Order: sequence, then structure tokens, then C-alpha cells
Amino acid sequence: MSLAQDIVERAIAKGVTLTTAESCTGGMVSAALTDIAGSSAMFERGFVTYSNAAKVDMLGVETATLDRFGAVSEEVAAQMANGARNAAKADIAVSITGIAGPGPSEHKPEGRVCFGVATADGVQAVTHDFGALGRAQVRTKSVQTALDLLNAAVIQVCS
Repeated sequence: MSLAQDIVERAIAKGVTLTTAESCTGGMVSAALTDIAGSSAMFERGFVTYSNAAKVDMLGVETATLDRFGAVSEEVAAQMANGARNAAKADIAVSITGIAGPGPSEHKPEGRVCFGVATADGVQAVTHDFGALGRAQVRTKSVQTALDLLNAAVIQVCS
């Protein structure tokens, strides 16, 4: 059984709803969850906010936060997760914003990805530096990390 299937089954069993806010993964976490039959019982919508404008418009990320910390930051990841949770009226949200590559940005290295998880208990954010593995590998590792974070949050919320 896959981790996504475990997450979906556990969330359904406990009546927990999930949502995603994705940038560099472009909806891959949402796809992993919705590939599981019956996932509509716990997943209503996800957000792909590739641009800063989309992060502001769809998730309520503050322009001042983007200006101060940049899109690839724990501060933005936290606001993305919180905004997605509120917009979707979900119990748990995970967010991803990063530099998949190829190449770094002006100020941040290729492979740096920030994640946020929002629940009723608050928001936590974490950064992973996967390194210059290439776009596909950074995205794959980001999806796996997001699923790990979602799984931990579902277990915590359901305990």
C-alpha cells in the first residue's frame, strides 16, 4: 500500500479533510492523493500557485512577506498552508514552494524547498535542501516530503 493510500484511508476513517498549496510541484501532491479511489471523501480542492500573484490572490500570502523573505521561504510556506486551509475549509493543509531547477535563483540554491503544514493547532514550516539533483528529482523528493508531512499531521490530528 502506498503512503498516499494510507493518508487517504486514515483521513476518511477519521473524517479529516485535506488540501494542498503547491508551487514547484505544480499539483503533483494533489494528483498523488486523488489517484486513490474514494479520495473525494477527504479532498475537495487543491491550489497550484506558481506565481507570486497567485500566492497573494488565491492564498492571501502577504506581499510584504514575499518582498522581505522571497517566495522560497518558510514564512511564505506557512502563509500558503494557512491560506489554503482557510480557503478550502480543510482540517489540514500542506504547502510547497521551492526551486526545482535547473539552476539556482538569484539568492537561493537549486533544490531548496520550503514546506508548511497548517492544522487547527497552528502552522509549522520546514526547509529541505535536496541539492542540485535536477528538476524531476527535486520535485519527486518534494512530493514524498509533503506526503510524509501530511501523514504525520493526519496521525497527530486523529490521535
